[in-house]
Amino acid sequence: MKTVDFYFDFSSTNSYFAAFLLPEICVRHAARVRWLPLHLAALFRDTGFDVMAMPKPKARYLWRDHQRYAEWTGLPFRKPSRFPIKTATALRSVLAAARMSAGGEADFAQAVFRAYWEHDRNIAERSVLAEEATRVGLDAEALLARSDDPSVREELATVTARAAERGVFGAPTFFIDEEMFWGKDRLDFVERQLARASGDEAFPVHSKMER
Repeated sequence: MKTVDFYFDFSSTNSYFAAFLLPEICVRHAARVRWLPLHLAALFRDTGFDVMAMPKPKARYLWRDHQRYAEWTGLPFRKPSRFPIKTATALRSVLAAARMSAGGEADFAQAVFRAYWEHDRNIAERSVLAEEATRVGLDAEALLARSDDPSVREELATVTARAAERGVFGAPTFFIDEEMFWGKDRLDFVERQLARASGDEAFPVHSKMER
């Protein structure tokens, strides 16, 4: 079974879309998602990138483009009132969920994405994370306690450092083996790679321009 490494941060608009589209792609091609929370703020600090330095016309365009993507995918996206937002605790909680329950990290991550990008909840607040943990059947008190464990804090730092070593510069980023794909608009390439790997002849892994 192929694995797709999925680097994401809850503060990333495009990670929200990928968090729901990628699992569907993986189901179609008998692959699995490896959920890898990435602390983008730390990654950007190391690279000197300032996400808020974007020109206002470009920022306006991108928000409109996200709305178009939401209409196209059917995902109920809306611009949150708090942006950007601190996500370190939420990211560590994903790692804690993985330690507590097999597959728990996927359910919890999707719940947090929905809370922020659909319901405009303040996911920097521990009470909100606790509610989302309970919603997906996790012990909220245990989850938050474990998210503060030094080993979990170190794991988030390690995942982020390893991502940088692999050449990750933003989110979402996907890896199939060591082939990297960046951005939700490259999920079609991810799917073609999985189809090619599985020998799915019914899936159009190549296309030709009409002449």
